Amino acid sequence: MSEEQERGHEGPVSSRIAGRSQLSTGATLRRGLELSPELRDGLLLTLLLAVVATVGRVVIPFVVQQTTDNGINAEGGPDVGFVVRAIALAGGVVVLTSIAQYAVNVRLFTAAESGLATLRLKAFRHIHDLSVLTQSTERRGGLVSRVTSDVDTISQFVQFGGLMLLVSSVQIVLATILMLFYSPILAGVVYLCLVPLALLVRRFQPVLGRAYGTVRERVGDLLGSIGESIVGATTIRAYGVEERTAARIDEAVEAHRVSAIRAQVRSVMAFVSGQAFAGITMAVVLVVGTVLAANGQLTLGKLLAFPFLVNLFTQPVLMATEILNEMQNAIAGWRRVIGVIDTPADVSDPGPDGVVLDRGPITVDFEDVSYAYPGGARVLEDVDLHIAPHTRVAVVGQTGSGKTTLAKLLTRLMDPLEGVVRLDGVDLREVSFASLRQRVVLVPQEGFLFDADLADNIRVGRPEASDDDLRLAVTELGLDAWVDSLPHGLGTQVGQRGESLSAGERQLVAIARAYLADPDLLVLDEATSAVDPATEVRVQRALEGLTTGRTSVAIAHRLSTAEAADVVVVVDAGRIVELGHHRDLVDAGGVYTRMHASWAAQQAV
Repeated sequence: MSEEQERGHEGPVSSRIAGRSQLSTGATLRRGLELSPELRDGLLLTLLLAVVATVGRVVIPFVVQQTTDNGINAEGGPDVGFVVRAIALAGGVVVLTSIAQYAVNVRLFTAAESGLATLRLKAFRHIHDLSVLTQSTERRGGLVSRVTSDVDTISQFVQFGGLMLLVSSVQIVLATILMLFYSPILAGVVYLCLVPLALLVRRFQPVLGRAYGTVRERVGDLLGSIGESIVGATTIRAYGVEERTAARIDEAVEAHRVSAIRAQVRSVMAFVSGQAFAGITMAVVLVVGTVLAANGQLTLGKLLAFPFLVNLFTQPVLMATEILNEMQNAIAGWRRVIGVIDTPADVSDPGPDGVVLDRGPITVDFEDVSYAYPGGARVLEDVDLHIAPHTRVAVVGQTGSGKTTLAKLLTRLMDPLEGVVRLDGVDLREVSFASLRQRVVLVPQEGFLFDADLADNIRVGRPEASDDDLRLAVTELGLDAWVDSLPHGLGTQVGQRGESLSAGERQLVAIARAYLADPDLLVLDEATSAVDPATEVRVQRALEGLTTGRTSVAIAHRLSTAEAADVVVVVDAGRIVELGHHRDLVDAGGVYTRMHASWAAQQAV
């Protein structure tokens, strides 16, 4: 099984994230508020301001009723003074309402942005706390969308839908109170008309939730497809698969279009139902109200005020269908973000309780270590290995034999399924990440470079390093001539993912980065595989000085690395089958003998 096939058995891990995206609406909101406590800060004051902001809307029908019954139809004729005072009072209340509305908006926007900034940071940091295995189960675009577009949908709801929900709720309560005060019968008629809509909304809520959950998933798929096509543009052009790539993106776009239209259609159905409710309610109220007024059970002012009150009541109910639309979209995004944050970090930092190892020569022990990728067979089986201090070890084996898995376990990018990996006698799971990363450095097969200059990329190994430290490291590695040949030396911009450098040059930067970090244990995962033979000789000479006095483990593709090692570990089908010095293993007539003969023949061609 190749290592690509090993990673292909990671499906069940992806369900760890997906499984936490099935919370109910109420549970999602509660968990969301726990993760963003700023959303609750000062909520009581915001509610009070919302009440004040709503009074201005309710005062209009009240003034209509008062000016009609006690001003225009006053005993003894119209009372102009009363009408003027009532209108002036209404004007003052409206001004106060505007000020309160402004305050509510500012407070909600501030709380929303603060709370969702916290949510973004928690999601982003937790993604980095997840193991490499867990991260690799979800497309990068999917993870990016959870921290960006999914949080944006929450922001839109909290800032606008949340504001409307607050004001509308208060408006419904105040309108209901005034309707009951004017005519309990008409108030009952309004609520009776509301029953069918309430039942419909209750039925539509889970349907909309599922529909918008699908939309959020399709957004993640779309971002993933577009991201892959941009990052892999060179490969796409080299193999002439532009049409196939375009077809994949078209498929993702179409899937998003279909899911978005389906969700909007369901939302429109809910909105149209609300409009029908509003129209029917108004008609019934006018008919019943007219009958009550004709029978002397309702004054003309109250009859005129009631359509305003019905509008104040039905308007937020209609708005609720729009809010429901935004809320379900936001809930779907919230679930996806929560799904990431609540995914357990299977490789977790022991934190303050973690062991801090002393600097110096380091000992490595694998004790009965086994590992299997989820859903697949074991790729390492009962591995026992002791590496003494100052030892240079080369791990060799066919592709898919488990070499890279060994390196990931040694650097604790993953934890063993069974057994223990120890540094200086301490279980790796008990060592603090800060201490581990200081003492152990991994140089992967492909060194990742940031969109910055060469100096900043090398300084990742030791952020506090000065320019003189960088120049010294480059010189000791024998890379000074190469650096000086670049347009701006250490100040040369490398581009996104180091695209302005060749693959071999990117690897040189990664090696310089590790050199500057000055680790006690250096793990090289085929670190020279992308380097040309001439550069490899120069790098190997530099690494000779780096590994002197340190423990080092090199995952070797080229057996020239094994020739220079103190100990060669031969891995085959997940087991250590041979262990010894290069010369002894060449003469042993085993797996290594055949590997070396094949490699030597290739070199001779």
